[in-house]
Amino acid sequence: MFQILAGPGPQWQTDSPCCYLPLRRSKRGWMWNQFFLLEEYTGLDNQYVGKLHSDGDRGDGSIRYVLTGDGAGSLFIIDENSGDIHATKRLDREEKAYYTLRAKAVNRITNTSLEGESEFIIKIHDINDNEPKFTKDPYFTEVPEMSPLGTVVMQVTAADADDPTYGNSARVVYSILQGQPYFSVEPNTGVIKTALPNMDRETKENYVVVIQAKDMAGQMGGLSGTTTVSITLSDVNDNPPRFPKSLYEFKAPESTEPGSTVAVLRATDADIGRNAEMNYRITSSDGPAMFDISTNRSTQDGVITLRKSLDFERKRSYTLRIQVENSNPDPRFLRYAATTDGATVKLIVEDVDEPPVFDRVGYVMEVKEDMAVGTIIGSVSATDPDSSRSPVRYSIDRRTDMDRVLNVHPGNGSVFILRTLDREDVAWHNISVIATEFNNPRLMSRVPVYVRVLDVNDNAPTFATYYETFVCENAKANQRIQTVSATDADEPIGGHRFFFSLAHEASVKANFTVRDNKDNTAGILTRRNSYSRLQRSTYLVPVVISDSDFPMQSSTNTLTVHVCTCDREGNMQLCNQEALVITAGLSTGALMAIIFCVLILLMIVVLFAALRRQQRKKEPLIISKEDVRDNVVSYNDEGGGEEDTQAFDIGTLRNPEATEESKQRRDIKPETLHPPVRRTVILPPPHRDNADVRNFINQRLQENDQDPTAPPYDSLATYAYEGSGSIAESLSSLGSMTTDGDQDYNYLSEWGPRFKKLADLYGGEDSDSCRDS
Repeated sequence: MFQILAGPGPQWQTDSPCCYLPLRRSKRGWMWNQFFLLEEYTGLDNQYVGKLHSDGDRGDGSIRYVLTGDGAGSLFIIDENSGDIHATKRLDREEKAYYTLRAKAVNRITNTSLEGESEFIIKIHDINDNEPKFTKDPYFTEVPEMSPLGTVVMQVTAADADDPTYGNSARVVYSILQGQPYFSVEPNTGVIKTALPNMDRETKENYVVVIQAKDMAGQMGGLSGTTTVSITLSDVNDNPPRFPKSLYEFKAPESTEPGSTVAVLRATDADIGRNAEMNYRITSSDGPAMFDISTNRSTQDGVITLRKSLDFERKRSYTLRIQVENSNPDPRFLRYAATTDGATVKLIVEDVDEPPVFDRVGYVMEVKEDMAVGTIIGSVSATDPDSSRSPVRYSIDRRTDMDRVLNVHPGNGSVFILRTLDREDVAWHNISVIATEFNNPRLMSRVPVYVRVLDVNDNAPTFATYYETFVCENAKANQRIQTVSATDADEPIGGHRFFFSLAHEASVKANFTVRDNKDNTAGILTRRNSYSRLQRSTYLVPVVISDSDFPMQSSTNTLTVHVCTCDREGNMQLCNQEALVITAGLSTGALMAIIFCVLILLMIVVLFAALRRQQRKKEPLIISKEDVRDNVVSYNDEGGGEEDTQAFDIGTLRNPEATEESKQRRDIKPETLHPPVRRTVILPPPHRDNADVRNFINQRLQENDQDPTAPPYDSLATYAYEGSGSIAESLSSLGSMTTDGDQDYNYLSEWGPRFKKLADLYGGEDSDSCRDS
């Protein structure tokens, strides 16, 4: 308990068993700046903080102490009479390290402050109540295998929530609880290092290390926390590939196709991933260029493939030396162990029953078309490649020789003619010959045979086309009337050369001559100056055509010549009907075809016209009794009464289409469609005073013109207006003040024929007498 003396101002006194109160002097008295309070109080009563006392307090209860600020009234309370301060709750420095409060002494009666408000701090003293905590749990890390001693793996960190400035509560020391002798940890930094050199991943890959962090500098009574560190040794390429065996043996049938796989090797590598990639190569082989090897990158297998065909009869086994090596060697480990490995592969060729093999891939044979049936034109040869040397049987694939022109001897393979050949019909015969084994007919092979039929001169030349011409009656001698040419189905090596001459039997008294043009054509010439159509209208000229090949072939061809009448220029004027057709360049069949086409066109035109005429027929007014839609016709016609029989035409109802044709459009004025018809209208005599009627009509006309909803132009507007000043005056008897006898109805006869009957009833003497009676 401290007693503070002050000057003229009031004095403050504090008494606290748990706190130290440094004071400072001011003009008004002694001021304090902080209290101290231990955290985590475990007592049952409120924790005593300290006491405030004013020198002006005489103990008579006239002074009241007031506390404000952080936690005032909740965490901290003050006895307003004695000034004692207590903490009501258990305080934690890690939540809040200090509290700032303000105190003052006031007069209890006047509530006036005896001195200014003073501020002080309650600081919470730390105790070691928090253990160190690691930032992660667990940790995961990697370190390369074969690392040297002391290689840094990683650093772990633990934090202590206690006050680092007060004692050793927050001073952390690290130690390893699990993981020796492979790893170690630095006590002050938490850095984990390797404790053994050259740790091998292939021996052990994963390690679990437990690290402890303890406060109070690791002394007895300190709090601690632990974490787990999972350490994996990452792979390095420190192991070469190895073959499990030094000798491999494989078998492959001799029928294996080139490019096929015949063997698969698998070397092992303790490394993984990229470090386990390997390459294979053939270092030696007793079959040069027979095999190839490659690496399957997905499985790292060595795949041996065949480059050439195998033949059991030639070589029955092959021996290869295979070497494997790392694709990505690590230079650091090249001096420790070999980086390659080798193995021997023996490939045994298995015998397969193979089909016969022809000594050629194809045969070409030639034969003249005049050779006799049964003539041998060539032969094919096939042998069994197997060691058994089975006999071979030959046949022709009849799908390639449907006409059975050729055949083959089944024993010796001789190809001979089965039917007569004709080069002009088929110049090449392409067949397939099949060779099968006697012991195994299912094994067969085939070879193409191309047979060329050579030409011989066995066809006589003939006219290139049918020739028919005319000669004029006034023709001159040696006048050419036609040029002919020839054709021959044969194809001599030196080409065609034709000779033309007049047949021997026609050379006597010949009317025409034949001149050979030496270019495989000939001209037909007249031999005399004139011909008579009346004596002979047609001549048949025999022309002999011969070729130049051996043996020579010839034929006699006939040229038809018609005699016609011609003008001086040689133009035909009159001839028989057959000659006219020939001259026109049209045959009888062509003319018949033209006439037939014209008849078909005429029939199509007639049929089309009949269909159009039928479509134009008018349909009846009403097709059925039930179908009356759109058949109601409206007429805006006002009759003239019972006696007006000329105002209505019954024919309008009988033919509504006529009404539709004459119907006027409703969207324009009627006079724009038809000119107005002038009619003589008998108007009643003008009244001397009809201004009211004119005004009424003009007013209604103006209203109708200005009305936007007015009906169209062809509508009729009717207005009931009686007017005033009528000649007949009112016909009503309601306003009449006279009797029937006083009325004079003679004026009705002046109103016209429409009022004649009314005038007869009421006018005249007869009317009066009838009424009297």
